[in-house]
Amino acid sequence: MMDPCRRTILRCAGAIGALTMGLVTGLVKSSNAVAAQWNKAGFESKAMADALKALGAGNPVESRDIVIIAPDIAENGAVVPVAIVSKIPNIQQISIIAEKNPRPLMATFDVSSGSESYISTRIKMGETSNVWAVVKADGNFFAAKKEIKITVGGCG
Repeated sequence: MMDPCRRTILRCAGAIGALTMGLVTGLVKSSNAVAAQWNKAGFESKAMADALKALGAGNPVESRDIVIIAPDIAENGAVVPVAIVSKIPNIQQISIIAEKNPRPLMATFDVSSGSESYISTRIKMGETSNVWAVVKADGNFFAAKKEIKITVGGCG
């Protein structure tokens, strides 16, 4: 005879497993998950000017309040670590653009009000290029750039 407590535990474990599989496969949606609007035009653009236009940042103002933390020389263009720190108040969004990539817009991060203005990720670069951090704050756009030299190609 099986212990009733054990049956309850097994039944709950089965339900949790089914729920987990539903979440993983997308059959069950979490009510707390909110996806940001995907900028299709920006990520499909093939030139930096088009990527900036898709972000709404035609001519961002260069700012010393934005710091790009990345290696001067990356040994492997397939995994280039990049971090952005900004001292500009009321940031809404931070984007990373690799100027000479076939698709220059690498990432866009929406920043919640009151959040720390710091992001960190890894990007793929095909060749030595300027990497731009484009920051949207109070509806205005600011930018900073850093040249990163690539020794082994990443996008080719």
